[in-house]
Order: sequence, then C-alpha cells, then structure tokens
Amino acid sequence: MAAGVRPFPSQWERHIVLGDGWRIFVRPIRPDDEDLIRDHLAHVSKEDLRLRFFDSIKEFSHQFITGLIDLDYARAMAFVAIDEATKEPLGVVRLHADAIHESGEYAILLRSDLKGRGLGWSLMQLIIEYAKSEGLKRISGQILQENTVMLKMCQELGFEISIDPQDRGLRDVTLTLESR
Repeated sequence: MAAGVRPFPSQWERHIVLGDGWRIFVRPIRPDDEDLIRDHLAHVSKEDLRLRFFDSIKEFSHQFITGLIDLDYARAMAFVAIDEATKEPLGVVRLHADAIHESGEYAILLRSDLKGRGLGWSLMQLIIEYAKSEGLKRISGQILQENTVMLKMCQELGFEISIDPQDRGLRDVTLTLESR
C-alpha cells in the first residue's frame, strides 16, 4: 500500500433506523460501486440532478461515475445509503477536504421519491460527524437559491447561509465545527 493511502474505512459502516422504522445500511463508497451508483442516479429526477450538479445531465459516462466512486479516503469520503430489505441505493453524501485539511466541501443526493423521510438529515449528521473526526474546522457547500428544502435543512443543522458574491442565484452554506 502506498504511503498516505488509507484502507477502506469499514469503521464508518452504520445501520440506521429512521423514524418510520425504515432500516438502512450506510457505508463508505467503494471503487466497485459503479452499478450501485448508476442505479441510484437512475432514480433521481432531472430537476434534482440539476439542483445537485447545477447542470442538466442526460447521460452518466463511466468516467463520470468513476469520479464519484474512486476516492482517496485520506482526502475525501462518500457514504452510500442502501435499503436493508431491497438492497437498493437510496442516497449518497460526500465530503472533499481542501489541500490543508482545514475545511471540506459537501454534497448530497437522494433518490427523488424518498424525500421527507429523514434520510437526508441522517446522512448530513453522519458527514458532519465524519468531518469532526477528521479535525476539519468547517464544512461548506453551494446550493441553488430555489433549493429551499436543502437550504431549510442546512439552517436547521446550524449552517450559516449567505448569498454567493459571484452568483446571486447561489447560496454559500458553512458550518463551523467544534473539533473533538
């Protein structure tokens, strides 16, 4: 194993039960998850894809998906949520740390038919816990102003929200972390 390359972080695997009794397995994404992620993206509406990637994406190339699943765990983490009963992918949350490992940028994408059940909240709490364990001082993201559901969740989680100075249609969200 090369210096600085971390092994698969299995200690971050979690079994989560949402409020309605829904059982979900969450684990770090693996380099062999291409089919799982392709299946997940197939269950996301064009509008939700636009809200996540700020662009309309019609096709997901092998190269695009490889970029989502081939992570250096020393600099990035992505968790995939899987329905324990059906084994279907439900959502992904990711965090990429900056070069000095002080802050990280997050992104989240859920299946479009699953919103409002608490999965996004659980995944955001997990990525915040992960960022704290990594000693990051803050996590941030950019959200389109019309993505009111995500902005409301960020506000409830304690993120500061401001208008992006370069693009008034974007909101910059930042959560200052208390390190352990």
